[in-house]
Amino acid sequence: MDMEARGHREHPEALRLWLRLLTCTQLIEKQVRGQLREQFDTTLPRFDLMAQLERNPEGLKMNELSRRMMVTGGNVTGITDQLVAEGLVERVDVEGDRRAYRVRLTARGRKTFDEMARQHEDWIVQAFGGLSAREIETLHKLLGKVKQHQADLNQEVENT
Repeated sequence: MDMEARGHREHPEALRLWLRLLTCTQLIEKQVRGQLREQFDTTLPRFDLMAQLERNPEGLKMNELSRRMMVTGGNVTGITDQLVAEGLVERVDVEGDRRAYRVRLTARGRKTFDEMARQHEDWIVQAFGGLSAREIETLHKLLGKVKQHQADLNQEVENT
């Protein structure tokens, strides 16, 4: 049973919309996970870690990777160890801090990630293939309003 199946007609439309968003996210993520596994023999967490490093060519410290990926340091360490062993990322000492190091993509890692990212983009475009360009634009704008409203609510909570 998917998340949306939990919603009933008597529930508010907002709740039913939330459940539909969750269901769509889960279905798309399942497809992406399967494609990453099938085409690249990799996982979504490995892809996500490499994506963070691709956006930060100088590399990131482990605690920063953990924060950005919203996972524990142990998870990041395990993934990093695998990627280092495969020659896709490397650890680089941080000047002035003998205990810390940065993780960054190797040249091979950048090439591999570029191939995965191109395919990932195609999969996401395909996932929204049932919508017209105008519908995609409208949905994007509407979700932007939801995002801004939630950010405002979160800010109010932080200020109290």
